[in-house]
Amino acid sequence: MSIKPLDNRVAVKFVKDEGEEKTKGGIVLPDTAKKDEKPQQGEIVAVGKNIAPEGEEAEVAVGDTVVFDKYAGTKVEIDSEEYIILAIEDILAVIN
Repeated sequence: MSIKPLDNRVAVKFVKDEGEEKTKGGIVLPDTAKKDEKPQQGEIVAVGKNIAPEGEEAEVAVGDTVVFDKYAGTKVEIDSEEYIILAIEDILAVIN
């Protein structure tokens, strides 16, 4: 099965932070105890038709790694893979 976002949306394969954070004493902190709300990262796997105004080049493309806000978009699971559907405005940066 494949995913095709509509209009000005992109589909991003969600990349979770696998690293564990520990205190100086060696206690592992769960995600709910962490104070820093870091932006999330992922790889664009599909783009909608209207991600750029007509006549202009799109700032993102399939294969780009992007940074987006933690609470942006809608998470979906397809074939046991986790994706997030974002509006183009929710993308904060492209990582080169």
